[in-house]
Amino acid sequence: MRLTVLGARGAFPEAGDACSGFLVEHDGFRLLLDAGYATFPRLLAVCPAAAVDAVLITHGHPDHCVDLNPLLRARSLADDPPPALPVYAPPGALDAVLALDRPGMLDYALNPVGDGARIQIGPFTVDVRELPHFVPNNGVRVAAGGVALAYQGDSGPTPDLAALADGAALLIAEATYPEAVPEHSAGRLSSALDAGAAATDAGRLLLTHLWPGLPAAPAVDAARSAYAGPVEMADAGLVRDLPG
Repeated sequence: MRLTVLGARGAFPEAGDACSGFLVEHDGFRLLLDAGYATFPRLLAVCPAAAVDAVLITHGHPDHCVDLNPLLRARSLADDPPPALPVYAPPGALDAVLALDRPGMLDYALNPVGDGARIQIGPFTVDVRELPHFVPNNGVRVAAGGVALAYQGDSGPTPDLAALADGAALLIAEATYPEAVPEHSAGRLSSALDAGAAATDAGRLLLTHLWPGLPAAPAVDAARSAYAGPVEMADAGLVRDLPG
């Protein structure tokens, strides 16, 4: 299984970085995991729009889903359009993004998925757990070929995240702040320290969703104080083959 980071900033992109987006590949199948601001141009540096086989969106905040629109536009407006793109997301999460174009213009097959679902997307078996956030958010465990990765999306600390990550080769965990989440977001966002605590039974920890302008080093150090395994910050362009 190959993971390519398309972007990893929370809230809004920065120069040289995009918001949340990850391309997961196995046996030639390409699954796009979230599609936040500015991820689509970075995706095109890896593969053409028509080569994406499915999209899995964790929740409806635009820093996780808004670049689904240019991806669908590029496919639907091509001279030789590919088949409808399977898209998986919490019920209603993509209503605003999909309404940006007139009905019938974009070609997709929308599949609502929620807490407790187990779905098959190409070679990937995906287990879904709803994790606490401001809107419905699906944490996911994506497995193929005997390897699994877990991805939090955005959420507050919860034992369900550690359960998703148990035995996974990699946990991609939200770390909006290094050590403490402000009171206004407590229980709905996580820190790097929280991410380290959730990664106990995962093989590696990849931090994502860092607030724009914050340096990576304090977040990595905070996660390492709670987790003994390898820790790194997700950066656009990072590629990891799992396990590895």
